[in-house]
Amino acid sequence: MFPNHAHPLVTAPAETTILALLLAEGPLSRVELARRTGLSSTAVTKAARPLIEDGYLHELPPERTAPGAGRPVNPLAVTPDREFFVGVKISADALYGTVCDLRARMRTTAHRRLDQRDPASVCALIAEMVDELLNAKPEFRQRSRHLGIAVSGDVDRRRGRVRYSVLPGWQDVPLGETVAEATGLAVSIENDVKALTVTEHWFGEGIGTEYFALVTIGAGIGSGLVVNGELVAGAYGVAGELGHICVDPAGPRCHCGAVGCVEAIASTDAVRDGVRSAVGDPDLDFDGAVRLARDGNPVAQRAFVRAGRAIGTGIATLVNLLGPERVVVTGEGLDTYDLFGTHIKEAYTAHGFKAAAKCPLTLRPLPWEEWARGGAVTAIQALFP
Repeated sequence: MFPNHAHPLVTAPAETTILALLLAEGPLSRVELARRTGLSSTAVTKAARPLIEDGYLHELPPERTAPGAGRPVNPLAVTPDREFFVGVKISADALYGTVCDLRARMRTTAHRRLDQRDPASVCALIAEMVDELLNAKPEFRQRSRHLGIAVSGDVDRRRGRVRYSVLPGWQDVPLGETVAEATGLAVSIENDVKALTVTEHWFGEGIGTEYFALVTIGAGIGSGLVVNGELVAGAYGVAGELGHICVDPAGPRCHCGAVGCVEAIASTDAVRDGVRSAVGDPDLDFDGAVRLARDGNPVAQRAFVRAGRAIGTGIATLVNLLGPERVVVTGEGLDTYDLFGTHIKEAYTAHGFKAAAKCPLTLRPLPWEEWARGGAVTAIQALFP
Protein backbone atom coordinates (compact mmCIF):
# COMPACT_ATOMS: atom_id res chain seq x y z
CA MET A 1 0.00 0.00 0.00
CA PHE A 2 1.22 3.48 -0.82
CA PRO A 3 2.31 5.84 1.99
CA ASN A 4 -0.12 7.71 4.25
CA HIS A 5 -2.67 4.90 4.40
CA ALA A 6 -4.73 5.35 7.59
CA HIS A 7 -5.39 2.30 9.72
CA PRO A 8 -8.94 0.85 9.56
CA LEU A 9 -11.30 1.92 12.32
CA VAL A 10 -12.62 -1.60 12.87
CA THR A 11 -10.73 -4.88 12.57
CA ALA A 12 -12.80 -7.41 14.52
CA PRO A 13 -15.42 -9.15 12.33
CA ALA A 14 -18.25 -8.40 14.78
CA GLU A 15 -17.40 -4.69 14.88
CA THR A 16 -17.24 -4.60 11.09
CA THR A 17 -20.62 -6.28 10.76
CA ILE A 18 -22.33 -4.03 13.30
CA LEU A 19 -20.97 -0.77 11.90
CA ALA A 20 -21.72 -1.71 8.29
CA LEU A 21 -25.32 -2.64 9.11
CA LEU A 22 -25.92 0.53 11.12
CA LEU A 23 -24.43 2.66 8.35
CA ALA A 24 -26.86 1.26 5.79
CA GLU A 25 -29.98 0.51 7.83
CA GLY A 26 -29.67 2.05 11.32
CA PRO A 27 -30.84 2.99 13.86
CA LEU A 28 -31.36 -0.56 15.16
CA SER A 29 -31.75 -2.00 18.62
CA ARG A 30 -29.22 -4.47 20.00
CA VAL A 31 -31.91 -7.15 19.82
CA GLU A 32 -32.50 -6.42 16.14
CA LEU A 33 -28.76 -6.30 15.45
CA ALA A 34 -28.38 -9.72 17.07
CA ARG A 35 -31.26 -11.10 15.01
CA ARG A 36 -29.96 -9.64 11.74
CA THR A 37 -26.32 -10.64 12.21
CA GLY A 38 -26.65 -13.96 14.02
CA LEU A 39 -24.44 -12.64 16.82
CA SER A 40 -25.38 -13.11 20.47
CA SER A 41 -26.65 -10.10 22.41
CA THR A 42 -23.44 -10.19 24.43
CA ALA A 43 -21.33 -10.14 21.27
CA VAL A 44 -23.32 -7.18 19.89
CA THR A 45 -22.83 -5.22 23.12
CA LYS A 46 -19.11 -6.03 23.17
CA ALA A 47 -18.66 -5.03 19.50
CA ALA A 48 -20.59 -1.78 19.90
CA ARG A 49 -18.83 -0.60 23.08
CA PRO A 50 -15.55 0.67 21.50
CA LEU A 51 -17.47 2.34 18.68
CA ILE A 52 -19.62 4.16 21.23
CA GLU A 53 -16.56 5.14 23.26
CA ASP A 54 -14.87 6.51 20.13
CA GLY A 55 -17.98 8.51 19.26
CA TYR A 56 -18.88 6.68 16.04
CA LEU A 57 -22.09 5.26 17.53
CA HIS A 58 -24.52 6.65 20.07
CA GLU A 59 -27.64 5.47 21.85
CA LEU A 60 -30.99 7.03 21.05
CA PRO A 61 -33.57 7.70 23.78
CA PRO A 62 -35.37 4.52 24.93
CA GLU A 63 -38.45 3.37 23.07
CA ARG A 64 -40.87 0.49 23.41
CA THR A 65 -40.89 -1.98 20.54
CA ALA A 66 -44.68 -2.45 20.85
CA PRO A 67 -47.54 -1.43 23.16
CA GLY A 68 -47.37 -3.48 26.35
CA ALA A 69 -43.91 -4.82 25.52
CA GLY A 70 -41.24 -5.21 28.20
CA ARG A 71 -38.68 -2.63 29.15
CA PRO A 72 -37.81 -0.04 26.51
CA VAL A 73 -34.81 -0.53 24.23
CA ASN A 74 -32.13 2.02 23.31
CA PRO A 75 -31.53 1.86 19.54
CA LEU A 76 -27.98 2.35 18.32
CA ALA A 77 -27.28 4.92 15.61
CA VAL A 78 -24.29 6.19 13.68
CA THR A 79 -23.02 9.65 14.70
CA PRO A 80 -22.79 11.32 11.27
CA ASP A 81 -20.49 14.21 12.21
CA ARG A 82 -17.91 12.06 13.98
CA GLU A 83 -15.80 11.99 10.83
CA PHE A 84 -15.98 13.52 7.36
CA PHE A 85 -14.85 12.08 4.03
CA VAL A 86 -13.75 13.80 0.84
CA GLY A 87 -14.86 12.40 -2.50
CA VAL A 88 -13.62 13.27 -6.00
CA LYS A 89 -14.85 12.18 -9.41
CA ILE A 90 -12.54 12.56 -12.40
CA SER A 91 -14.51 12.95 -15.63
CA ALA A 92 -13.25 13.62 -19.15
CA ASP A 93 -13.38 17.40 -18.79
CA ALA A 94 -13.96 18.25 -15.12
CA LEU A 95 -13.35 17.34 -11.50
CA TYR A 96 -16.26 17.10 -9.08
CA GLY A 97 -15.73 17.06 -5.33
CA THR A 98 -17.74 16.75 -2.14
CA VAL A 99 -17.39 16.36 1.61
CA CYS A 100 -19.71 13.74 3.09
CA ASP A 101 -20.48 12.77 6.65
CA LEU A 102 -20.41 9.21 7.96
CA ARG A 103 -23.89 8.56 6.55
CA ALA A 104 -22.69 9.68 3.10
CA ARG A 105 -24.77 12.85 3.13
CA MET A 106 -23.15 15.58 1.03
CA ARG A 107 -22.28 18.66 3.10
CA THR A 108 -20.54 20.78 0.46
CA THR A 109 -19.50 20.45 -3.18
CA ALA A 110 -17.01 21.97 -5.63
CA HIS A 111 -15.87 21.45 -9.18
CA ARG A 112 -13.00 22.37 -11.49
CA ARG A 113 -12.76 22.43 -15.26
CA LEU A 114 -10.06 20.14 -16.66
CA ASP A 115 -8.13 21.97 -19.33
CA GLN A 116 -5.12 19.65 -19.02
CA ARG A 117 -5.49 15.92 -18.47
CA ASP A 118 -1.93 14.83 -17.75
CA PRO A 119 -1.61 13.18 -14.31
CA ALA A 120 0.53 15.93 -12.74
CA SER A 121 -1.93 18.68 -13.70
CA VAL A 122 -4.95 16.69 -12.57
CA CYS A 123 -3.34 15.80 -9.23
CA ALA A 124 -2.46 19.46 -8.60
CA LEU A 125 -6.04 20.48 -9.38
CA ILE A 126 -7.41 17.78 -7.06
CA ALA A 127 -5.24 19.11 -4.22
CA GLU A 128 -6.47 22.64 -4.87
CA MET A 129 -10.11 21.57 -4.88
CA VAL A 130 -9.69 19.43 -1.74
CA ASP A 131 -8.27 22.48 0.01
CA GLU A 132 -11.36 24.48 -0.93
CA LEU A 133 -13.68 21.72 0.27
CA LEU A 134 -11.94 21.31 3.65
CA ASN A 135 -11.87 25.07 4.20
CA ALA A 136 -15.66 25.28 3.90
CA LYS A 137 -16.03 24.52 7.63
CA PRO A 138 -13.42 24.15 10.40
CA GLU A 139 -14.78 20.73 11.40
CA PHE A 140 -14.24 19.39 7.89
CA ARG A 141 -10.49 19.91 8.14
CA GLN A 142 -10.35 18.84 11.79
CA ARG A 143 -12.23 15.57 11.25
CA SER A 144 -11.22 14.45 7.75
CA ARG A 145 -8.60 11.73 7.26
CA HIS A 146 -9.75 9.97 4.11
CA LEU A 147 -10.13 10.93 0.46
CA GLY A 148 -11.73 8.64 -2.13
CA ILE A 149 -11.25 9.15 -5.86
CA ALA A 150 -13.60 7.66 -8.46
CA VAL A 151 -12.19 7.32 -11.99
CA SER A 152 -13.23 5.32 -15.03
CA GLY A 153 -11.30 2.33 -16.29
CA ASP A 154 -9.10 -0.40 -14.84
CA VAL A 155 -8.13 0.56 -11.28
CA ASP A 156 -5.79 -1.31 -8.95
CA ARG A 157 -7.36 -0.30 -5.68
CA ARG A 158 -4.87 -2.09 -3.45
CA ARG A 159 -1.89 -0.32 -4.98
CA GLY A 160 -3.68 2.97 -5.63
CA ARG A 161 -2.91 2.94 -9.35
CA VAL A 162 -4.95 3.68 -12.45
CA ARG A 163 -3.85 0.92 -14.81
CA TYR A 164 -5.91 2.14 -17.77
CA SER A 165 -8.49 4.90 -18.19
CA VAL A 166 -9.64 5.93 -21.64
CA LEU A 167 -11.32 9.23 -20.63
CA PRO A 168 -8.25 11.05 -19.29
CA GLY A 169 -6.06 8.78 -21.47
CA TRP A 170 -3.97 7.32 -18.63
CA GLN A 171 -1.91 4.18 -18.28
CA ASP A 172 -0.25 2.97 -15.06
CA VAL A 173 -0.62 6.21 -13.07
CA PRO A 174 0.26 6.12 -9.31
CA LEU A 175 -2.67 8.39 -8.51
CA GLY A 176 -3.11 7.37 -4.87
CA GLU A 177 0.48 8.02 -3.84
CA THR A 178 0.69 11.36 -5.67
CA VAL A 179 -2.56 12.74 -4.25
CA ALA A 180 -1.77 11.47 -0.74
CA GLU A 181 1.50 13.39 -0.79
CA ALA A 182 -0.23 16.53 -2.07
CA THR A 183 -3.16 16.52 0.38
CA GLY A 184 -1.89 14.76 3.51
CA LEU A 185 -4.96 12.50 3.44
CA ALA A 186 -5.21 8.72 3.19
CA VAL A 187 -6.31 8.09 -0.39
CA SER A 188 -8.44 5.29 -1.81
CA ILE A 189 -8.89 4.83 -5.57
CA GLU A 190 -11.80 2.98 -7.13
CA ASN A 191 -13.40 2.47 -10.53
CA ASP A 192 -16.17 5.06 -10.70
CA VAL A 193 -18.97 2.62 -11.54
CA LYS A 194 -17.99 0.31 -8.68
CA ALA A 195 -17.88 3.28 -6.31
CA LEU A 196 -21.36 4.36 -7.41
CA THR A 197 -22.62 0.78 -7.06
CA VAL A 198 -21.47 0.57 -3.44
CA THR A 199 -23.10 3.95 -2.76
CA GLU A 200 -26.44 2.79 -4.13
CA HIS A 201 -26.16 -0.55 -2.34
CA TRP A 202 -25.36 0.98 1.05
CA PHE A 203 -27.32 4.22 0.90
CA GLY A 204 -29.71 4.12 -2.09
CA GLU A 205 -31.90 1.84 -4.17
CA GLY A 206 -29.96 -1.29 -3.24
CA ILE A 207 -30.35 -1.11 0.55
CA GLY A 208 -31.21 -4.53 1.95
CA THR A 209 -30.48 -6.49 -1.25
CA GLU A 210 -28.08 -9.40 -1.47
CA TYR A 211 -28.00 -9.39 -5.28
CA PHE A 212 -27.92 -5.99 -6.95
CA ALA A 213 -26.59 -4.37 -10.13
CA LEU A 214 -26.04 -0.84 -11.37
CA VAL A 215 -25.67 -0.02 -15.06
CA THR A 216 -24.30 3.24 -16.43
CA ILE A 217 -24.90 4.53 -19.93
CA GLY A 218 -23.25 7.52 -21.56
CA ALA A 219 -19.65 8.16 -22.58
CA GLY A 220 -18.97 4.62 -21.37
CA ILE A 221 -21.20 1.63 -20.70
CA GLY A 222 -20.45 -0.07 -17.41
CA SER A 223 -21.93 -1.98 -14.52
CA GLY A 224 -21.24 -2.84 -10.92
CA LEU A 225 -22.36 -6.11 -9.32
CA VAL A 226 -23.21 -7.08 -5.75
CA VAL A 227 -23.36 -10.79 -4.87
CA ASN A 228 -24.14 -12.07 -1.37
CA GLY A 229 -24.13 -8.48 -0.19
CA GLU A 230 -20.57 -7.83 -1.40
CA LEU A 231 -19.27 -5.86 -4.38
CA VAL A 232 -17.74 -8.17 -6.97
CA ALA A 233 -14.20 -6.88 -7.48
CA GLY A 234 -12.96 -9.69 -9.73
CA ALA A 235 -9.83 -11.79 -9.32
CA TYR A 236 -7.82 -9.27 -11.35
CA GLY A 237 -9.69 -6.14 -10.30
CA VAL A 238 -11.96 -6.22 -13.35
CA ALA A 239 -15.61 -7.30 -13.11
CA GLY A 240 -18.98 -6.16 -14.42
CA GLU A 241 -17.64 -4.87 -17.73
CA LEU A 242 -21.04 -4.77 -19.39
CA GLY A 243 -19.69 -2.39 -22.03
CA HIS A 244 -17.34 -5.08 -23.29
CA ILE A 245 -19.86 -7.87 -23.76
CA CYS A 246 -20.00 -8.73 -27.47
CA VAL A 247 -23.54 -8.32 -28.80
CA ASP A 248 -22.70 -8.14 -32.51
CA PRO A 249 -19.74 -10.18 -33.86
CA ALA A 250 -19.98 -8.19 -37.10
CA GLY A 251 -20.18 -4.86 -35.30
CA PRO A 252 -17.70 -2.00 -35.07
CA ARG A 253 -14.31 -2.26 -33.40
CA CYS A 254 -14.18 -1.05 -29.80
CA HIS A 255 -11.39 1.03 -28.27
CA CYS A 256 -10.52 -2.07 -26.20
CA GLY A 257 -9.54 -3.85 -29.42
CA ALA A 258 -12.49 -6.26 -29.58
CA VAL A 259 -15.37 -6.15 -32.05
CA GLY A 260 -19.10 -5.65 -31.44
CA CYS A 261 -18.93 -4.56 -27.78
CA VAL A 262 -21.97 -2.84 -26.28
CA GLU A 263 -19.81 0.26 -25.77
CA ALA A 264 -18.70 0.28 -29.41
CA ILE A 265 -22.37 0.52 -30.43
CA ALA A 266 -24.10 2.41 -27.62
CA SER A 267 -21.71 4.92 -26.03
CA THR A 268 -22.35 8.57 -26.84
CA ASP A 269 -19.23 8.67 -29.03
CA ALA A 270 -20.28 5.53 -30.89
CA VAL A 271 -23.76 6.89 -31.60
CA ARG A 272 -22.33 10.25 -32.69
CA ASP A 273 -19.77 8.62 -35.00
CA GLY A 274 -22.41 6.38 -36.53
CA VAL A 275 -24.68 9.33 -37.32
CA ARG A 276 -21.74 11.41 -38.56
CA SER A 277 -20.79 8.73 -41.04
CA ALA A 278 -24.34 8.12 -42.20
CA VAL A 279 -25.21 11.77 -42.83
CA GLY A 280 -21.77 12.74 -44.09
CA ASP A 281 -21.11 15.46 -41.51
CA PRO A 282 -17.70 14.96 -39.82
CA ASP A 283 -18.28 17.96 -37.51
CA LEU A 284 -21.59 16.74 -36.08
CA ASP A 285 -21.51 16.51 -32.27
CA PHE A 286 -23.63 14.26 -30.06
CA ASP A 287 -26.16 16.99 -29.33
CA GLY A 288 -26.57 17.44 -33.06
CA ALA A 289 -27.21 13.72 -33.47
CA VAL A 290 -29.85 13.93 -30.74
CA ARG A 291 -31.56 16.85 -32.47
CA LEU A 292 -31.64 14.99 -35.77
CA ALA A 293 -33.19 11.93 -34.13
CA ARG A 294 -35.83 13.97 -32.30
CA ASP A 295 -36.63 15.83 -35.52
CA GLY A 296 -37.40 12.49 -37.18
CA ASN A 297 -34.22 11.86 -39.19
CA PRO A 298 -34.44 8.09 -39.87
CA VAL A 299 -30.67 7.55 -39.97
CA ALA A 300 -30.17 9.16 -36.55
CA GLN A 301 -33.16 7.33 -35.13
CA ARG A 302 -31.76 3.98 -36.30
CA ALA A 303 -28.48 4.70 -34.49
CA PHE A 304 -30.35 5.17 -31.20
CA VAL A 305 -32.51 2.10 -31.84
CA ARG A 306 -29.36 0.04 -32.35
CA ALA A 307 -27.83 1.50 -29.19
CA GLY A 308 -30.94 0.66 -27.15
CA ARG A 309 -30.98 -2.92 -28.39
CA ALA A 310 -27.30 -3.37 -27.58
CA ILE A 311 -27.78 -2.02 -24.04
CA GLY A 312 -30.91 -4.10 -23.44
CA THR A 313 -29.19 -7.26 -24.66
CA GLY A 314 -26.20 -6.54 -22.44
CA ILE A 315 -28.39 -5.97 -19.37
CA ALA A 316 -30.29 -9.20 -20.08
CA THR A 317 -26.99 -11.09 -20.25
CA LEU A 318 -25.96 -9.60 -16.91
CA VAL A 319 -29.33 -10.45 -15.32
CA ASN A 320 -29.29 -14.00 -16.68
CA LEU A 321 -25.86 -14.59 -15.14
CA LEU A 322 -26.35 -12.80 -11.82
CA GLY A 323 -30.07 -12.90 -11.07
CA PRO A 324 -30.18 -9.56 -9.19
CA GLU A 325 -33.17 -8.37 -7.17
CA ARG A 326 -32.91 -4.90 -8.69
CA VAL A 327 -31.02 -3.15 -11.47
CA VAL A 328 -30.49 0.61 -11.37
CA VAL A 329 -29.81 2.29 -14.73
CA THR A 330 -28.11 5.69 -14.57
CA GLY A 331 -25.54 7.87 -16.31
CA GLU A 332 -25.53 11.00 -18.43
CA GLY A 333 -27.06 8.96 -21.26
CA LEU A 334 -30.43 9.03 -19.48
CA ASP A 335 -30.94 12.52 -20.95
CA THR A 336 -31.71 10.80 -24.26
CA TYR A 337 -33.66 7.87 -22.84
CA ASP A 338 -36.70 8.94 -24.88
CA LEU A 339 -34.81 7.90 -28.02
CA PHE A 340 -33.80 4.39 -27.01
CA GLY A 341 -35.58 3.48 -23.75
CA THR A 342 -38.28 1.45 -25.46
CA HIS A 343 -35.67 -0.55 -27.35
CA ILE A 344 -33.67 -1.24 -24.16
CA LYS A 345 -36.80 -2.69 -22.55
CA GLU A 346 -37.78 -4.70 -25.63
CA ALA A 347 -34.32 -6.27 -25.95
CA TYR A 348 -34.16 -6.89 -22.20
CA THR A 349 -37.52 -8.67 -22.27
CA ALA A 350 -36.60 -10.65 -25.41
CA HIS A 351 -33.29 -11.93 -24.03
CA GLY A 352 -34.05 -12.24 -20.31
CA PHE A 353 -34.37 -15.89 -19.30
CA LYS A 354 -37.64 -16.88 -17.58
CA ALA A 355 -37.98 -15.55 -14.02
CA ALA A 356 -34.70 -13.61 -14.23
CA ALA A 357 -36.42 -11.11 -16.52
CA LYS A 358 -38.81 -10.18 -13.68
CA CYS A 359 -35.99 -8.14 -12.19
CA PRO A 360 -37.11 -4.50 -12.41
CA LEU A 361 -35.03 -1.83 -14.15
CA THR A 362 -35.08 1.41 -12.16
CA LEU A 363 -34.10 4.62 -13.93
CA ARG A 364 -32.18 6.89 -11.57
CA PRO A 365 -30.70 10.10 -13.00
CA LEU A 366 -27.69 11.11 -10.90
CA PRO A 367 -25.75 14.37 -11.19
CA TRP A 368 -21.97 14.34 -11.34
CA GLU A 369 -21.79 15.25 -7.66
CA GLU A 370 -23.28 11.83 -6.88
CA TRP A 371 -20.27 10.24 -8.57
CA ALA A 372 -18.04 12.30 -6.28
CA ARG A 373 -20.15 11.01 -3.41
CA GLY A 374 -19.20 7.55 -4.65
CA GLY A 375 -15.59 8.53 -4.08
CA ALA A 376 -16.46 9.58 -0.52
CA VAL A 377 -18.14 6.22 0.10
CA THR A 378 -14.95 4.55 -1.12
CA ALA A 379 -13.20 6.58 1.59
CA ILE A 380 -15.78 5.45 4.17
CA GLN A 381 -14.94 1.87 3.20
CA ALA A 382 -11.38 2.57 4.34
CA LEU A 383 -12.72 2.38 7.90
CA PHE A 384 -13.10 -1.35 7.34
CA PRO A 385 -10.27 -3.88 6.91
